[in-house]
Amino acid sequence: MNVLPLITFFLVLLLVGCGDKTAPVTDPHDEAGAKITHFSEKTELFVEFPTLIVGQEVTFVAHFTQLVDFKPINQGKLTVLFSGGNAPDERFMVDAPTVPGIFKPSVTPKVAGERELTLIVESPLGTLGTLTHALGLVNVFLDAKASAAYRAEQEAISEDSGIPFSKEQQWKIDFATTEAIKGLARPSVAATATIKAHPDGEAKIFAPATGLLRATGNFPRVGQAVKKGQVLAWLAPRLGGETDQATLEAGAGKARIALDQARQTRERMELLFKEEAVPEKRLTEARANEAMAQAESQAAQGRAGQLGGSGGGIALRAPIDGLVADVSISAGAFVTEGTSLFHIANTTRLWLEARVPESEVGRLKTPTGAAFMVDGFTSSFVIEPGKNGKLIGVGGAVDASTRTVPVIFEFSNTGGVLRLGMTAKAQIFADADQEFILIPASAVQDESGTQVVYVQTGGESFERRIVQTGIRDGDRMTIIAGIEQGQRVVNRGGYLIRLSMSKAGPAGHAH
Repeated sequence: MNVLPLITFFLVLLLVGCGDKTAPVTDPHDEAGAKITHFSEKTELFVEFPTLIVGQEVTFVAHFTQLVDFKPINQGKLTVLFSGGNAPDERFMVDAPTVPGIFKPSVTPKVAGERELTLIVESPLGTLGTLTHALGLVNVFLDAKASAAYRAEQEAISEDSGIPFSKEQQWKIDFATTEAIKGLARPSVAATATIKAHPDGEAKIFAPATGLLRATGNFPRVGQAVKKGQVLAWLAPRLGGETDQATLEAGAGKARIALDQARQTRERMELLFKEEAVPEKRLTEARANEAMAQAESQAAQGRAGQLGGSGGGIALRAPIDGLVADVSISAGAFVTEGTSLFHIANTTRLWLEARVPESEVGRLKTPTGAAFMVDGFTSSFVIEPGKNGKLIGVGGAVDASTRTVPVIFEFSNTGGVLRLGMTAKAQIFADADQEFILIPASAVQDESGTQVVYVQTGGESFERRIVQTGIRDGDRMTIIAGIEQGQRVVNRGGYLIRLSMSKAGPAGHAH
């Protein structure tokens, strides 16, 4: 096989892939300049620009990110404004971003000195409107010599001292940052928990006798809503001896005939007694015989109706309003007495049964609420007594096998999203609120047993911090040490920043 063409092909690919790296490209970011990160109520701005010198054109690279979803702003007109310094305002504009999120206005300052720098985006998006980022004072130098002298007096400070992670990378992934705040959180006790039905909100229907299960219209299905008293199915019992359907119907017919005869006899006795042709005793006996015949007829008809009535057997009715949670049998199946048939549950209100370890019971005191996480859901469910739930009770004995004490809360299952039998990780709030530094629990990464948070130190730079965590209050985690109020932490995408620390991580900056 001639491998020369293959080798040539791969060499061409390699040269094409490396061409941009070897070409001499002037990068304005390599010059001494500024990198500024600034947050407004709706947006984050990260802007880079070279040293500002009178009469020299430079390019600003301004990255605008929407804080609602941490995606780039892809429409709008940007104005760069220099003001103050006892000089006229200078404005430089660009009508649209070069690529989504990145505006590149050309700026040529005319006046030297300290100037107030403001970036203004007029967005056509109704949710954004006019966005203003006042960045404070910047220096505009008279010439390159003045710029060099100024830099020599200043200590070099760079945002690139941390972990680099470009805006383009952030925009492509599920990424978000949030500010560490000082707020109130409730001390809690951790517990495992199970979602259960309210005692009056669950019912299981068993076969009352051995027999054949028959449908009434559509056979019940899982998820079907049913009303209390609604007939779910009919059970045709298996009867022994000669008590089959034909025999029962014959017996009912005989009972009806006997009742008619007893009624006729009673009517004749009443006429004869009225004419004083028979004693009162005969009339009394006739009336008693009619009453007994009527009772026998009703009983015979009831026995026949179990098999031959309109429903075709014993009616199996829903004992409560709710949803069919489980169907254990199919229509037409032969079942024995005691067989589980249907499970009905009303899940509008549920119970959280938490099992608190024996060692934590001393901290429990009087529970003031609870929060719990269920697999498959991204946020916690919080139970606030007096609002969406209530405390049912705390167990008075320790379970001998699990060494736990039950704590039960009732809560509203809004939207019916939770299912019976789900397991949960719960926090039982056990004391009054206390003040802490708070960050989202999702911001804390467990790296081989070490609690780590990634702090944003600049628009495209981050720092790995080892933190000491405290209690968890719902979706929030308290920080004892490692984070200060006002610092921004990565609460989505921290794992990918961790990967970017290695050579196998995401690629670098690409304007």
